[in-house]
Amino acid sequence: MPSSTPQYPSARDLMDALRFLPEEGQVWLGEQRMLLMSIQASAFFRNELVTTLGMERARGVFIRLGYYSGLQDAELGESLRGERLGLRDSFLAGPQLHALQGHVKAIPGALEIDLEHDHFYSEFVWQGSFEVEVWRTRGVQSAPVCWTLLGYASGYATQLLGREVQYREVECLGCGDAHCRIIGRLAEEWPDHAAFSAILREAPLIDELYELQARVATLEGDLARRAQDDDWGPIGSAPAFREMLAMLDSAAASEVPVLLLGETGTGKEVLARRLHERSERAAGPFVAVNCAAIPPELIESELFGVEKGAYTGAIQSRLGRFERADGGTLFLDELAELSPRAQAALLRALQEQQIERVGGQGVKTVNVRLVAATHADLARRVEEGRFRRDLFFRLNAFTLRVPPLRERHEDIPALASHFLAGCEHHYRRRTLGFSDQARSAMLQYAWPGNVRELKNSIERGVILTPDQKHITERALFGDYRVPTLERERGQGLDAEGRLAENEEGHRDEPSRAPIQALFDAGMTLEDIEKELLITAQAECQGNIAAAARRLGMTRPAYAYRLKKYGLR
Repeated sequence: MPSSTPQYPSARDLMDALRFLPEEGQVWLGEQRMLLMSIQASAFFRNELVTTLGMERARGVFIRLGYYSGLQDAELGESLRGERLGLRDSFLAGPQLHALQGHVKAIPGALEIDLEHDHFYSEFVWQGSFEVEVWRTRGVQSAPVCWTLLGYASGYATQLLGREVQYREVECLGCGDAHCRIIGRLAEEWPDHAAFSAILREAPLIDELYELQARVATLEGDLARRAQDDDWGPIGSAPAFREMLAMLDSAAASEVPVLLLGETGTGKEVLARRLHERSERAAGPFVAVNCAAIPPELIESELFGVEKGAYTGAIQSRLGRFERADGGTLFLDELAELSPRAQAALLRALQEQQIERVGGQGVKTVNVRLVAATHADLARRVEEGRFRRDLFFRLNAFTLRVPPLRERHEDIPALASHFLAGCEHHYRRRTLGFSDQARSAMLQYAWPGNVRELKNSIERGVILTPDQKHITERALFGDYRVPTLERERGQGLDAEGRLAENEEGHRDEPSRAPIQALFDAGMTLEDIEKELLITAQAECQGNIAAAARRLGMTRPAYAYRLKKYGLR
């Protein structure tokens, strides 16, 4: 093995490679153009980066800066000495070049190179480190400060030897030691070699900013949903609703996936949040995803994240919703809209608690509880082959049906009062509440949009109602007239829709004469309906909305009949 107490060869060959061209404003070392910079400017630059990026990120920048510089100088050292003096003297050209550039004086202590037997060891003492000088104004540090010099030594040795070499600064003047001392070994001999290798990889600040932005967006969405969820609590005393709520609360303490089935607008996300807040994950994030709102080709990247360069336009790595929900709850609304490929990835995530980013090479472990919801008939979709059977059984462990609003009409007054108070506060309005006709209409309307439609209707009513006025049925429903019990009785119908009897016990029947005339003319029901449409259209001068009102129909129903009979 070569001697462990090396002596530097003459540096004349290195000095001859240094050229000053003042008339051109250039300095050259071999084939590399160089710069001269004052140590004060270097100190200013370092302080700026530390202040802007933080200590650890700035440290990584300077280590990579030195590493790249070492790679460049290794080419020069090998070209000047490789064939003429051999590997050992080519290696020693590195610390000599470092001294020539004014960075540090490196005193060799040991150098052992035996790559055939996978052995490398070197030891140097640094004197006059420019980085120690830069750090003097900051006082004694808790960790070594010669970042650029350390990166240079590692880069030079790695490039020259063709093996990954890493140096560690085991003593540093900046930490109060007697001198700066470094030791170099093959990377695998250092127990923390993976962490050092990670420092050498680029770590763009934009990646960290995107990650922080994603987390901030999650928190902001979390707060916004909390405010919306507070709108109705959930509120309800209907037996079916309270029974469902009790079952939901009983499942909260477990880790079982929960599947919520119910029509759109019944408040499935509100219930998912209640489940989260009553679970042991309440301190973790709650992340909601509407699968129907995300294009099928993007759903995987949204759920599982994407690595930089995975596809055109993926200019940065990005967290997926699973990673953002780590330690908390992930709510997947409109689950039935997932593509078959996304269903397979979701099944794996549920079974193994592991995900793989789009374009990624490794898996990431996540700790997420899943709550899913859909208004579709999943069992039927399984039978039709449109939803994975194994995923369905995985999610079907605890299934709850959320009753629609038409099955819990007794909850409408409490919900309406709650929404009214919230809307009045939001819009800074003060109404006199709902008119009696408006209350009756709300109780007898079918509410196909459920709680969401009720909230939106009340918001509309508050906007359209002046201060200190009652909210009318028209303000809530527009031109649509809800078929209320009072309105039917006003037309001579009883609660079941039959003609009401008068005091003498006879039914109030309209005159049969016009109807008999139609029968005598041989007209069918379709003939009569068509003539009514034509007459109304002519009377209203082609105004479809007005003609529909004239016939007591909704505009869509009227337009449908026009199309049915080929009328314009």
